[in-house]
Amino acid sequence: MGCVFTCYGQFGGVHAMESGTNGNISSQLHLNNRINANDRQSTKWSKLLQGKVNVENNQKVKRYVRKGVPNEHRAQIWMAASGAQEDLEKNPGYYHSLLGTEQQHDAKLEETVRIDMHRTFPENVQFRKSSEPCLQKALYNVLLAYGHHNQVVGYCQGMNFIAGYLIIITKDEEKSFWLMDALLGRILPDYYSPAMLGLKTDQEVLGELVRVKAPAVWQAMVQHNVMWTLVVSQWFICLYIDVLPVETVLRIWDCLFYEGSKILFRVALTLIRHHQAEILQARSMVEVCERFKLITQGAFTYDCHTFMQEIFREPGSLSMATITKLRETYRERIVAEENRLCP
Repeated sequence: MGCVFTCYGQFGGVHAMESGTNGNISSQLHLNNRINANDRQSTKWSKLLQGKVNVENNQKVKRYVRKGVPNEHRAQIWMAASGAQEDLEKNPGYYHSLLGTEQQHDAKLEETVRIDMHRTFPENVQFRKSSEPCLQKALYNVLLAYGHHNQVVGYCQGMNFIAGYLIIITKDEEKSFWLMDALLGRILPDYYSPAMLGLKTDQEVLGELVRVKAPAVWQAMVQHNVMWTLVVSQWFICLYIDVLPVETVLRIWDCLFYEGSKILFRVALTLIRHHQAEILQARSMVEVCERFKLITQGAFTYDCHTFMQEIFREPGSLSMATITKLRETYRERIVAEENRLCP
């Protein structure tokens, strides 16, 4: 899985959106406005959390989350909203027991995890061996512990980027482990299992949603014989890491932990609907795939505030009940087809 980490804000740099003198002035004004907005948002969050508010199922918190969780509160909100904090408190010492002694470790699991260490965010200074501290050790521990915790999944390529992202945000191995368990166990079950049934199902669900909400694009996909796995598998398996700018991904993850997996569909539908004209210009399978790469780039995705407003507007109504029903339908079809091919 070719996820590569680019940097923004606390991650080490700012993407240049425009060029030239006027562009530089415009970018600086945009950055200044963003900083001021972030300061105001941070103050609101601080006041909210001082009141020991119940984070779960709270409409005010939900509105705040959709506007973005400040970096200093992200770990706390993600932990509370996902149930990871409750899991951690109910299982004191469990994470460290999974690391145990080296004699207890699965040698094959260790080897598989080690292979991906140097591939994880190579452009991020915190993951370089020369850094002190180097986050590779924390990453290795979280992935090894999770592999022992969930032996059905073990380790699957792509999990290293998710774990690395969590470690950067939480700065804590144990919290990262429990957030990963919330993601892979509850929010996105079967995404990283050997058969990847959850991932396959959700790709088909997206196809059906596109058929209803962007029928011209769906027709183009059929016409050019493009399978959804060719164009959106990285979107889902990497949870938009290396697909969209870092700040935008963090905003998506704020909502993912709070509202669940339907956010992944809202993002995908918004990208597709917003760029229908470009996709429909494609005249072959190769061109369709290229268009899907291009639509994740540009000013629309870099302006994370506007982008997040659009994901709750452009796709229209999209309930979890609808997604659940579609998942049941397509999961049954996929299982039946796999059983037919491999009786």
